[in-house]
Amino acid sequence: MPQTPLVDVRAQYAPLLEEIKTRMAEVLDSGTFILGPNVRAFEEEAATYLGVPQTVGVANGTDALVLALDALEIGPGDEVICPAFTFYATAEAIARRGATPVLADIDPATLNLDPEDVAARITDRTKALMPVHLFGRPAPLGELAALGLPIVEDAAQAFGAEGVAKVGALSTFSFFPTKNLFALGDGGLVAATDEELADRIALLRFHGSRQKKEFEAVGYNSRLDELQAAVLRLFLGELDGWNGARREAAARYEELGLGELCELPADEPGHVYHMYVVRSPERDRFHEALAAAGIGHASYYVTPLHLQPALRYLGWKEGSLPETERAAAENLALPMWAGIPAETQERVVSVIREAAAVRA
Repeated sequence: MPQTPLVDVRAQYAPLLEEIKTRMAEVLDSGTFILGPNVRAFEEEAATYLGVPQTVGVANGTDALVLALDALEIGPGDEVICPAFTFYATAEAIARRGATPVLADIDPATLNLDPEDVAARITDRTKALMPVHLFGRPAPLGELAALGLPIVEDAAQAFGAEGVAKVGALSTFSFFPTKNLFALGDGGLVAATDEELADRIALLRFHGSRQKKEFEAVGYNSRLDELQAAVLRLFLGELDGWNGARREAAARYEELGLGELCELPADEPGHVYHMYVVRSPERDRFHEALAAAGIGHASYYVTPLHLQPALRYLGWKEGSLPETERAAAENLALPMWAGIPAETQERVVSVIREAAAVRA
């Protein structure tokens, strides 16, 4: 295990540990673990925070995507456009509905969907767009909305980012423990700007039933549990501070001169830096140096979706999405979490600087 982790989740929740234990004990004392008062309260508090009419807690972020597509009645014969430079679950959810994931290229500066490339891929079978707010940076929702199709925002990496969940008919979130707003296990959420769609999600998450007696649809068993909701309610109150701390850490990397050594993620006010991802043709050299120094790091989506074995049936070839493939070959995530010590960041930059000097 690296001496310096890529993400130190415990550093974020450690100061809250006694309150976490208290809230969990209250749930244990209540004996209510499924769709209880904490879930209802968290759904209301999350809706208020996001500025949407309603949210629905579900079991995980992947289920949130599938449920959103189901609520929009997307299925066989339909197409949904999404990026190829993202986690597999985005396209997997489309395929699980029997629809076709249509993969689009990214903007090289933001790593988010390129609206022009999206526009070129729309057909009469396109039923929705699924942009991803990658690494905490809001996707270009205004430009995508102008294309006139329903939007499902994959906001798994961007809880608290400016503008998220305001444009899409439905927006989905993951509470995997490394996320900006995280649970102590799995959890997910669907935010809705349309209350009828929210009601449909609530129906589908519990076997298509409202009262467990009559079943109106073929649904799922996908519910956020009380223990996680109790913790999420606590963490939601910390989120703005945590996201602010991430932005401060991102600015510190720039102040330390990291931009002299690699391409930094361009800042914008809404970016909440779920991950701090730089780019360099010398990525492998930096990988080796960081590993030797015991510093956690990662490269994401090195085999982008259009080249994944499970999606070969879509017929994509290497070279067909050039910006996606270049980002896959160059991206490098450096240590980032709310409250990361300045000394840790200084050491990261020092190691990269030394590796760059050897190259020179």
